[in-house]
Amino acid sequence: MSIQIFNSLTRQKEEFIPLEEGKVKMYVCGPTVYNYIHIGNSRPVIVYDTVRRYLQYAGYDVKFVSNFTDVDDKIIKAANELGEEVFELTERFIAAYFEDITALGCQKADVHPRVTEHMDDIIAFIQVLIDKGYAYESQGDVYYRTRKFDGYGKLSHQSIDDLKVGARIEAGEKKEDPLDFALWKAAKPGEIKWVSPWGEGRPGWHIECSVMAREHLGDTIDIHAGGQDLTFPHHENEIAQSEAHTDKTFARYWMHNGYINIDNEKMSKSLGNFVLVNDIRKQIDPQVLRFFMLSVHYRHPINFAQDLVEAAQAGLERLRTAYTNVQHRLTATAGLGESGDEWLTKIAEVKGQFEAAMNDDFNTANAISVLFELARLANTYLNEPNTEAAVLQAFINTFDKLGNVLGIVFSSEVELLDEEIEALIEERNQARKNRDFARSDEIRDQLLSMNIILEDTRQGTRWKRG
Repeated sequence: MSIQIFNSLTRQKEEFIPLEEGKVKMYVCGPTVYNYIHIGNSRPVIVYDTVRRYLQYAGYDVKFVSNFTDVDDKIIKAANELGEEVFELTERFIAAYFEDITALGCQKADVHPRVTEHMDDIIAFIQVLIDKGYAYESQGDVYYRTRKFDGYGKLSHQSIDDLKVGARIEAGEKKEDPLDFALWKAAKPGEIKWVSPWGEGRPGWHIECSVMAREHLGDTIDIHAGGQDLTFPHHENEIAQSEAHTDKTFARYWMHNGYINIDNEKMSKSLGNFVLVNDIRKQIDPQVLRFFMLSVHYRHPINFAQDLVEAAQAGLERLRTAYTNVQHRLTATAGLGESGDEWLTKIAEVKGQFEAAMNDDFNTANAISVLFELARLANTYLNEPNTEAAVLQAFINTFDKLGNVLGIVFSSEVELLDEEIEALIEERNQARKNRDFARSDEIRDQLLSMNIILEDTRQGTRWKRG
């Protein structure tokens, strides 16, 4: 199965060949946890969850890493405004992030590293760059010498001379060159800080991902992914830091998803069109939101508008109706009947078309079109005078298997009874008392996937249907 990926580094589709046969090392830039994620943040989470699912479907063993930036200017500012400790704030919004992505049908990463857990690694990494002449200390700050790295600008396809235009030194910065960027920032009074060879401070944003990717995936990774807005300077700087440190290729394939607009306008707080996932999933079935996001190729911009979301909802309902109708017929069909080879061949052909779409740079828009063809085929078959259990089961299996790649569930969920919910909550409370946090999180995720939202209070755990 040959998969083609559009590599942002080369700006062309390339056959995906991982470094190690059968295994994929994949890193996706995660959120800065100072607020709930907005729908712009949710697009890369959904997209790369789907990429991961398809790679697994194709037989690869995928190690998927996505970080949390849990120390940052925005975090410090938000904590001060809310009167919270930084660690309390980040812990709260990490929990909220997991609630949101679980509701959207996204699987947790294999590893979710946090910056604050890797401070010693970050300091050691920076010291190597200093020792190799790629970085320098300046009054407690440490900067990267951008011009020293040959090939700077190769990801964003910009030359150093082009980048120099508009580059400037901010007040308080003590750089050798306006293009240099911070690896370590000296602490300001009252800020959270760590001890380093250059004085108390905290890391710059770009160095964090270089370090966490290397610590969890090694010197060279197969796929590095994120939003289009991260191409420059974040990913460009990651390449410069990592390749200067190791003298090896940092990432072999770079993937970037397109922007989201709201009613054809760029999303921003100033325009009042800033949409949080935590809010929108209370109004829209999260599966519809996921289906909507995947209805456009990941590299293209997407417009979030009421009519388009309603169209996605109608489309998903069409697929679910076809699936349900097949299920109902299957329960009424006894035995295998006569051979249904012709229909089994047609189903296999549709499955092949789905794989062809996904092999072509994970084209979920075309893959969804194939699902509609599967639904059309199923509806046609249901009009046959005689239907066979083997064919009906093949339709069900194919819907389930292809839907799982996209993270879409076609079966109607059986709603939990209140007593069942209470029993699960009691089991979760007992697991927490026993410090079995893995089981506690598992139960919370199970309930969340069924749209049951938990709130832990001093009076106990409350719940509501989302």
